[in-house]
Amino acid sequence: MDARHSRVPLDRFFSGMAEYTFQTRLGVVDPPMVEYIAELLTRFVHCDSVYKVRNLTGNRLYEVAEMFVEAQARHGEQRREAHRHIGDFTLFWAGFYPEALAKKTGKARFDCFVDYCRQGKRAYHIASTLGPDDRTAENELFERLSQEFDMCVYGLNELRREWEHGDPPAEGAGPIIVT
Repeated sequence: MDARHSRVPLDRFFSGMAEYTFQTRLGVVDPPMVEYIAELLTRFVHCDSVYKVRNLTGNRLYEVAEMFVEAQARHGEQRREAHRHIGDFTLFWAGFYPEALAKKTGKARFDCFVDYCRQGKRAYHIASTLGPDDRTAENELFERLSQEFDMCVYGLNELRREWEHGDPPAEGAGPIIVT
């Protein structure tokens, strides 16, 4: 079975949850931003995507401070991608799993000095300035994510709350994920 085909129900689930949470509950009508957030959640189902930034020796980077140093060492599209990933990473953890931040920013970690929201805003802003002119819509989206980062964090937190405590499935409804 095609890996993309198996993700379709998951894509629809996160798209529906994001649309409902952001548009209906929060009144945020920004389809590209809502779609981006749904895609981020779908991508981050896999740990490989959450921790995709690697250093020069190929080791995965688990901390924002290390990712930022690596991003600054890169050039062109690789630098933009690394900063975009930092924005995604910080948005995901601050919005969807904020309780994990205490562990991620513990005393024995570099990230104990990192403000995830501040660094996420900064990373998306940097990514918005590094894109080529033919990606104006994407550059504008990254800038909106930077400016609306706190609202997106709140929205992801609400999305998770809705997911965990939402209405039970309708009688006769099939599973969300079909294998």
